[in-house]
Amino acid sequence: MRSGVKTAIVGGVFVVVGGAVLYGGYNLVNGIAGYGDAGGTPQTVRTGPPSAEETTRTAKDFLAAWAKGDSAAAAALTDNQEVARTELTGFHHQARLTHLVITPGERTGTTVPYKVTAKVSYKGRTAPLSYASELRVVRGRTTHKPLVDWRPSVLHPRLKEGEYLVTDAGAAPEINAVDHRGRPLTEERYPSLGPVLDDLREKYGSKAGGTRGIGLRIENEAGETTRTLITLQKGRAGTLHTTLDADVQAAAERAVKEYDESSVVAVRPSTGEIRAVANNRTDGYNAAMLGRVAPGSTMKIVTAAMILQNGVGDAAGKADCPSTVSWEGYTFHNLDDFSIADGTLTDAFARSCNTAFIKAVKPLNDKGVAGTALGTTARDSFGLGGDDWQTGIPSFDGSIPESTGVETAASYIGQGKVQMSPLAMASVTATVVNGGFRQPVLVPRSLDGRTLATARPLAPSVARQLRQMMHAATVGQGTAVAAMAGVGGDKGAKTGSAEKDGQDRSNSWFTGYSDDLAAAALVQSGGHGGDAAGPVVARVLRAG
Repeated sequence: MRSGVKTAIVGGVFVVVGGAVLYGGYNLVNGIAGYGDAGGTPQTVRTGPPSAEETTRTAKDFLAAWAKGDSAAAAALTDNQEVARTELTGFHHQARLTHLVITPGERTGTTVPYKVTAKVSYKGRTAPLSYASELRVVRGRTTHKPLVDWRPSVLHPRLKEGEYLVTDAGAAPEINAVDHRGRPLTEERYPSLGPVLDDLREKYGSKAGGTRGIGLRIENEAGETTRTLITLQKGRAGTLHTTLDADVQAAAERAVKEYDESSVVAVRPSTGEIRAVANNRTDGYNAAMLGRVAPGSTMKIVTAAMILQNGVGDAAGKADCPSTVSWEGYTFHNLDDFSIADGTLTDAFARSCNTAFIKAVKPLNDKGVAGTALGTTARDSFGLGGDDWQTGIPSFDGSIPESTGVETAASYIGQGKVQMSPLAMASVTATVVNGGFRQPVLVPRSLDGRTLATARPLAPSVARQLRQMMHAATVGQGTAVAAMAGVGGDKGAKTGSAEKDGQDRSNSWFTGYSDDLAAAALVQSGGHGGDAAGPVVARVLRAG
């Protein structure tokens, strides 16, 4: 409260009069940080809980200093002076409160309740504020003085650790997000879109034509509003057009509900438009867009492209698939040590033969590019790993670092240091279907003119062979047959599972397409790709 502000005193109310605080006609400011009689005579050190007198006096002195706006004096009467002073100062300056009046209630033991009334004022707009809270008086561990037990709820009962009262215009205007057909997208109807809509509001709220609301809010340390206490001026939401599809999003929401810790993304191959983003996770993390997880055998799509582009194999050519293969002293296995006799690369892909996709690329060692070939293919042909996707919200476009030794072989089957998000793997499949990379987008580029990532188109023969291999996985003995059985149209898929330290079961991966819709899903600890992630993708594809 600014000095010079004058208010009246009534009964047990703390108010400011000419710069001093009165309580019941007595000046409580003098010596407020001290403890002892007026002459400073040393007193016997007390122990145990504060007495009734100590509790009453400490509470009165603290509340009086707080009402005056003397944060230093009030903080000196707490058991956490540094934190209390910072938060008390913020209460007066960030919350923009005036005409502060604090009325103590009846003490109960060492607890004193009180009522706070004030006015919230910002840019000519004012509203009343009233609430009740309480404080507890404890004995200082080293000083043995009675002190206020400091916690955020002393300032306001709804405040938690790391939260603050702030009055100003919101960080960004609200948005009314709609899908590509103009249908509304709300968190109430599509629960897992919550983090996505928050990101969109933060980045595009102003561009969508909305205006910010003004009010008293509770914010956390990240500057995010956790709740609004008083609205001084309502904001106006702008309409934000997205590339999502309400029908596909609804199917994605239903699909992830079937599996814990699951995520899925759907992309339209011909345009790169993201049609659905859904997560079912206990931590609320948008793993669909941001996950960084080894993709397992779904990475064989990129490895197959590398094989074709480097001339060390082709879809119809022979590909040896023994039960095991050795790479620099380490033995890699197929699931249950199966083998394929006299098979092709397409057969190996359809049945997800690990050894074939390691053995087939051994000749790259002779060319001296084994440790970089996968990353080069991923970047140049699929747009992965450049950390340059501008989807509209934060996203992860994969990481395929240069490797040596056994890690090189592991990367060919989606292990080692390779990391992908469901978004990245959906884009891989979309690139195969389209014959070239189109960077995924969640909002039209025309909204802000941002620069999109690019990559070289796949050679037509490479794209055709990759589609043949992905289709083969959905027929005959392919690993994706069961999951894709109910999916119509021109279709293809790839299963994957990836072991992770500390998990009893592998992560389940699946990516597939039907006509002009591609999707990828991750179910952490879901087991084989076709068992959990497969049904999630199939349900999304059927909706498209």
